[in-house]
Amino acid sequence: MFLGEDLLAWLVLAIGAALTVGNALALIRPPETKRNDDDLAQAPKGRAIAYIVVGVIAAVWGLATLLA
Repeated sequence: MFLGEDLLAWLVLAIGAALTVGNALALIRPPETKRNDDDLAQAPKGRAIAYIVVGVIAAVWGLATLLA
């Protein structure tokens, strides 16, 4: 198989981790400057927390698949 038999598990782990880290950083440290008038001052908390939860679930699932 192209790039190994565990490609899907690695991709799920990577996307889950990126989703978690990106949204956590958007909550912790919002952008200092606005590029245009449509930019928000801070990320919506509810949506960011939901994405963090989904990202953690995906990352744990990918990691568990790789370790099993």
